Amino acid sequence: MRKPPVIIFENDDFIAINKPSGLLTIPDRTQSEISLKEQLQQIYPSIFTVHRLDKETSGLVLFAKNEKMHKFLSQSFENRKVDKYYVGIVQGKPANDAGMIEAPIAEHTLRKGYMVVHRNGKESITGYEVMQSFPQYSMILYRLFTGRTHQIRVHSKNIGHPLVCDPLYGDGKPVMLSSVKKKYKPGKYEEEQPIIGRLALHSYQLKFEDPEGNIIDLRAPVPKEFNALMQQLKKISS
Repeated sequence: MRKPPVIIFENDDFIAINKPSGLLTIPDRTQSEISLKEQLQQIYPSIFTVHRLDKETSGLVLFAKNEKMHKFLSQSFENRKVDKYYVGIVQGKPANDAGMIEAPIAEHTLRKGYMVVHRNGKESITGYEVMQSFPQYSMILYRLFTGRTHQIRVHSKNIGHPLVCDPLYGDGKPVMLSSVKKKYKPGKYEEEQPIIGRLALHSYQLKFEDPEGNIIDLRAPVPKEFNALMQQLKKISS
């Protein structure tokens, strides 16, 4: 039985959910699996899609409960009035502790659904700040100034530090404890489980004004496995 959605915030007009990795935000064309929206529709009389996250991306996603709030939130996202922050784990250690990635993004001409940096693409801007870094992996806080498909994933690859466990823009390999801890050996009868076995990207914070002008600042905790990897790397480097 699927667990009920984890609610970060809720009022009469909208709801903020901490979406787990591996769950569709809205139904796909094949209707092969239940989506977060469909789960919510079983609980609430009306639910409206405001924005979406990739299936493998975890974290904050908003749904409106009425048409008026749906229009307001949709326009806020469209007009870039929502501050959007993500946390990701990347391969390697970026040369700079902070910076702006300004590289236009377009869909690949032959690979449908695969995005690339291209001079004729749409304007795409991502800010980043390194939270913790080690030679093997780093934790990064991203800020999205535009909202292109796979933007963080494409920009991370473009600067030479693809997201961990990204099958499209990285090597797709899970992070195993044995790969970071040289002396680690699993028990005789147990199979080693990955520290991170999913796309290492999490929608961490959304900040915006509601219709009355109040500041709404929502945060979904950084996934435990992200922090666990950083703690292991800290132990090894100390």
